[in-house]
Amino acid sequence: MMSLTHDEDPFLQVQRDVLSQLSSARPLFTSYLRIRSLSTSANSPELASARADLESSLASLAEDLADLVESVKAVEHNPAQYGLDAREVVRRKRLVQEVGGEIEDMREELAKTVSQTAGGGRSGGGDLPDPSAFAIADGEGEDYAAEFEQQQQIMMMREQDQHLDGVFQTVDNLRRQADDMGRELEEQREMLEVVDNLADRVGGRLQTGVEKLRYVMRRNEDRLSSCCIGVLIIVLIVLLVLLLLL
Repeated sequence: MMSLTHDEDPFLQVQRDVLSQLSSARPLFTSYLRIRSLSTSANSPELASARADLESSLASLAEDLADLVESVKAVEHNPAQYGLDAREVVRRKRLVQEVGGEIEDMREELAKTVSQTAGGGRSGGGDLPDPSAFAIADGEGEDYAAEFEQQQQIMMMREQDQHLDGVFQTVDNLRRQADDMGRELEEQREMLEVVDNLADRVGGRLQTGVEKLRYVMRRNEDRLSSCCIGVLIIVLIVLLVLLLLL
């Protein structure tokens, strides 16, 4: 069987949920104890509401803790099969034992004020798995909270690395787009230079053509004037001849 990564391990996912729920249950427990100490009646609506909230939270915790217990039982005999070492199994046993003990302490406080006719003081969620089912020698393993915090920090660092990789990829894409835009601008500049050169050559040719046209027009004007003068001379000669003959 393939080893499970931290992201794929269902135990770690349930563990996060359990610790989160336990953090929410502790203020409820403290509030319940405060209200109970100030209440003068066991039927106080405020006390009943606080008890109901705490019982609901503990019931949900008991269900998730049962899943953790079953998970530990499944891997403790052959942890290598699941990609775990003995140290991690010990940490998980200690987690189950300490969380289960804290839940039992809260339930014992609830049982002090629950009527015996209501079913022995247990409600909403079934029997809690025995946290002492896993015997752990003193000094074995490390504190689960510190271990969990370390794992959370490692996961956060991995997420930050992934975010940084995404930022680097985005910056690299922007750099490539800027390079492409620079090349396109350079190509357009070269095309504009070619167009300017062509325009200059065409303008030069047009100027030459205009000068030639003016030269032709001047030549034609000179010839027309000569023809007119010649015609006038001929007319004068003819008139002179006619005058002499007459």
